[in-house]
Parts: sequence; structure tokens; C-alpha cells
Amino acid sequence: MKLAVIGAGSTYTPELVSGLMRERERIDVRELVLHDIDPDRREVVGGLATRILERHGFSGALAITGELDRALDGADAVLIQIRVGGQAGRLRDETIPAACGCVGQETTGAGGLAMAMRTVPVVIEIAQRTRELASGDAWIIDFTNPVGIVTRALLDAGHRAIGLCNVAINFQRQIAGHLGVPPDRVLVDQVGLNHLTWIRAVWVDGRDVLAEVISGYGDALAHEIGLPRALIEELGAIPSYYLRYFYAEREVVQEQRMTTPRAQTVAEIERSLLDLYRDPSLTDKPALLEQRGGAFYSEGAIQLVASLLADSGDVQVVDVRNGGALPGLADDDAVEVPARIGRDGAVPLPQPPLAPELLGLVQHVAAYERLAASAAASGRHDTARLALMANPLVREYRLADSLTERMLAAETRPPLTRTGESR
Repeated sequence: MKLAVIGAGSTYTPELVSGLMRERERIDVRELVLHDIDPDRREVVGGLATRILERHGFSGALAITGELDRALDGADAVLIQIRVGGQAGRLRDETIPAACGCVGQETTGAGGLAMAMRTVPVVIEIAQRTRELASGDAWIIDFTNPVGIVTRALLDAGHRAIGLCNVAINFQRQIAGHLGVPPDRVLVDQVGLNHLTWIRAVWVDGRDVLAEVISGYGDALAHEIGLPRALIEELGAIPSYYLRYFYAEREVVQEQRMTTPRAQTVAEIERSLLDLYRDPSLTDKPALLEQRGGAFYSEGAIQLVASLLADSGDVQVVDVRNGGALPGLADDDAVEVPARIGRDGAVPLPQPPLAPELLGLVQHVAAYERLAASAAASGRHDTARLALMANPLVREYRLADSLTERMLAAETRPPLTRTGESR
């Protein structure tokens, strides 16, 4: 197969390449194309990727290019992992809402809308070129944030796309570590929307052990998600760490006013990583990469690609059309649920209804995401304002109006040849 990685100047790419080499028996990559518009990142990250492949005896073809059409031509799978606007855009997404007394985060709240407004048009253009140039049955795997909104926009435009987030696989690895079992024996039943999910069951060898996990490891889980153990016990479910922005909103806003923005920290980590990647003796991902975030993302991406191509029928947590799987949401909502993966895509598994205390928040955010996807696809600021009014982390009309003007004034739609810095 030919695998194209768009945004391959990302500091995550060495982890992805290492994972491909570990899984060569499952994914027979004969041609790997790493695409990025930034020549320096392309050279530095591509150089390390080349050394990793050489160390593992990769016998296929490797191309490192800034030409999008070259990357997409004949591809069997396309992984999109771009960050339009780079870390500078992320810094705006975090600091402008925080200055207005709102949660400042790149994918959630007002920051997530600004990110969607500049990202969706670029991803749609890449997807259109994929449709024209890639193989007829090629899948787009989107890891570009905000994943739920971007995936919805791709599906609305009729593309063969599946969204992917690392939260579920991260929880799988953490819970497996607590239990002392291999990760492949653990399946987390994580449901909701992207970055708005709860684990309602933990299956180990076919048995639900969620109650035992909460009872035995509740303190550790609480520390990992930044929320009280009592809340986990009361919900009877494990919220993702992104739920802290909703369940501890005022606390988060206060913290953000007093601490260094995450975007600034990540930018510093990235600079250090790129310096390390320039070392010609480095032939594997460095330990510092673990501080970058996105843990286990490459494993999730590789697992998804392998299952699509092999028609394996295994179950993975992905972002897809609801199609009636999660009661209380529209069929065309983009949900994050366990789905059976095969050659024809991801089929979401039917889910028991969400408890009212979960469903209310999910419906609220789903309404926001519907408006956000429409605003991002059309570029309409009036729809963006309505989206923020529907967002539970904004809500107020005057605040939505101010944030729309302040956040979107700096956003311009880049042409296809400038897809922004890699994720």
C-alpha cells in the first residue's frame, strides 16, 4: 500500500514511523510519503524518519515532499495531522478566551471554534484533492483538531473519512497498567463526542470490570483526569480529562490566568525536539516526545489503518456518524464511540442511552458542533456567533459577540499550498 502523511513535519511523525516498522506484518507499506509545507521541518523530521526506517531495514520507497499532489497520487490511505496557524494560532486560541474570563483551550470552547474556522476549509481542500488523486477506495484518517468538527465537515462534504483521537487508547493503556494486564486484553467502552466522552464499561477478557477499576484505582484515575474521585463514583463512569473544562470551569479559568499557556510550553518542547531530531546519530524517537501530548496516537492510527485494509472486524473507538447508535443525538452527528472496523469503514455499535446528566451536556455540545461545522465551512461570522452562544463554555450573547470579533478578526483562509504548520 501507499500511505500518505499530510503534516509530516509534526514532531509526532517519528513515533508514527516507528510504529509502522513494528507493525510491518499487518501493514505492508510499499511507499510512504511524508508531506509538509515547511521546508525546515520537512528536512529535520524527514531526516529522522529516514534514519528510523533505515535502522529497521525498510525495503519500500520513501518520499519527502512539499508537493501535495505528489503525496496524494495513488495513495491507499491518507493521514491528516496538520495544525493550521501553528503554535501561534494555538496561543491565540488559549489566551483570548482566557482574557475574557472563559476557558482558553485549543479544541474546546471559543478556542476550538477559532481553530475550526481556519482548519476546516484547508482540510476540505486536501480531501477534495484526495478524492481526485488517491485510489478510489482510499480512506482519510483525520487526527487534525478539533477532530469532531473536522470529521463532521468531511462527512458532510461526502468524503470517506474517519476521525481518530488518542483519548481512548490512552485510557486503555493507563487502565491496563493499573490492572497489570497487556493492553490488548482491555477494551474501553468510551462514548460521547470528541473530547467529551465517558468510559461506561471496561472489558477485560469479556468481563466488565469498571466497578473494580473505580474502586481499586479511583485515586489514580482522579489524579489523571484532574477531577475528584467522588465525582467519578457519583457518575459511575470515568470522564475524559477534557471534561475538567466543563466540570471545573471556574477553577480552570483561574488557573489559566496564573500559569503559562500550554501553547507556549508546547512550542518550547517542539523547539527542543527539533534540535534533538537534527542529531544525525539519533535513530529513534527521544523520551522528550512523551511530554508533547498525544500519547499513543500513532498506535491508534496504525491499528485503524491495518483494520481498514485487512477487513478485520475488530472494535475501536473512533469518530463517525451517529446513525442511531447513541440515542438522543441526531443521526448525522459525529460521535466518538466503539465501532466495528472493516474494509467498508467504521460501523458504530449500538449504545445504551446516556444518563440524563451526561446526555444534557452531550446534546448541548452537539448543537454547538453542528453550528461550528457550518460556520467553518461557510466562513460566516454570524453562524460562528450563534455557535458560541450554543457553546456551554460561552453562552452569553455579548461575550459571544466580543469573542467572535476578537478571535476571528485575525483568521484568514490560507490557500491550499499553505496548509499551516504540522500537528
